[in-house]
Amino acid sequence: MEKEQVVEWDGVRNYQAQNYMKIMKVSDLAFFYHTGKEKAILGIVEVFKEYYHVNDHKFGLVNVKFLKPLNNQVTLNNIKQNPLLENMVILKQPRLSIAPVSEIEWNEIISMSDV
Repeated sequence: MEKEQVVEWDGVRNYQAQNYMKIMKVSDLAFFYHTGKEKAILGIVEVFKEYYHVNDHKFGLVNVKFLKPLNNQVTLNNIKQNPLLENMVILKQPRLSIAPVSEIEWNEIISMSDV
């Protein structure tokens, strides 16, 4: 993703993740979490368009704008090793690609990434 690029955050097929998408509001900040081989938080995005459906599909999407990459990615292993992050939803429900983050968790991840 390139800075300031707006993209559709689609392809989410988990009902709980869809519910989290439905409560996202324009200008909310979120982490860009890569769920590939090396699971890691790579950057920060901003909600650009709230939850909507396209062509009567069962699952909806939001649009996000890429703001910036993290100086240092925060891997899933980094998160698991940090006691301040032990209650993160992605640790309790690892199949979710979208989950809420508390203010304490947000600040700790920012600190870990040297943003």
